[in-house]
Amino acid sequence: MLEIRTYPLGPIQTNCYLIYNHEEECLVIDPGEEGDRIIAEIERTNSKPLAILLTHAHFDHIGAVDRVRNHFDIPVHIHKAEQEWLGNPDFNGSSRYPGLPLVKNQAADHFLEEGELQIGSFQLEVRHTPGHSPGSVSFIFNDAHMAVVGDTLFKGSIGRTDLPGGDMQTLLQSIHDKLLSLDDEFIVYPGHGPSTTPWEEKDTNPFLNGFS
Repeated sequence: MLEIRTYPLGPIQTNCYLIYNHEEECLVIDPGEEGDRIIAEIERTNSKPLAILLTHAHFDHIGAVDRVRNHFDIPVHIHKAEQEWLGNPDFNGSSRYPGLPLVKNQAADHFLEEGELQIGSFQLEVRHTPGHSPGSVSFIFNDAHMAVVGDTLFKGSIGRTDLPGGDMQTLLQSIHDKLLSLDDEFIVYPGHGPSTTPWEEKDTNPFLNGFS
């Protein structure tokens, strides 16, 4: 049985997810900011963090990567299409916003590929869901009927496609093929805002009406 906890962090309130299993292990997904808070939450539960998983490498999802990685000495996983984004503010977008710090992280330890992935006793499926960014991925926990999808799909909305590497048709295809194909009762956890379900988005999301 898995437990997922959501922490909206930083100026854009990006959702960081901590996922715990019965072995008292945890995964960190998208530590976007407030690294000390993430560390404190993990230590409070006396769990063992195993890895940092990134849905994509926009600055608001990676701002605390090195703080958390270095504290726990754990590896970082990202899609290879965005391997250079972690350390390049022009790629990850942090250079576009005066007043915000430039985000520069060390290189990732592992590159994600579509398919099954096992980390410790966690079993999950990686689905490449580009469109918001070229290396966007979604993490599917089939046994728990939940998916962490980054900025691909939101409750009643979809990810923006006006940033470098974004493409609307690609995004819609990713949502249709990789996310709406999940069972209707899956809980979908996005990069911002509340959770949703495939059924709800098929029924009410105005961006998806009529797409096939």
